[in-house]
Amino acid sequence: MSTWIWIVIAIAAVVVLAVVVLGGRRAKEKRVAQQREKAQELRQEAQQRHRSAKERESLSQELADRAAAERKEADKAAAQAAKVDPDN
Repeated sequence: MSTWIWIVIAIAAVVVLAVVVLGGRRAKEKRVAQQREKAQELRQEAQQRHRSAKERESLSQELADRAAAERKEADKAAAQAAKVDPDN
């Protein structure tokens, strides 16, 4: 074979290798971008769940406080009833 054929084969091999390397890099960059997007979505979902849980916690605390106050009022009413009619 002539020298020029070997040169053409070598250049073609370098070009193919460059295309494969660049394609691999682009695929990796695309995967990384997709992973970042997914991570961002997961972070937003976690923040939303955190806010929702915090709201529910606040509401339940408010209800517990109300229940305690009502229980205290009921105890006062029961004590008053006991003063008025101690037999019951």
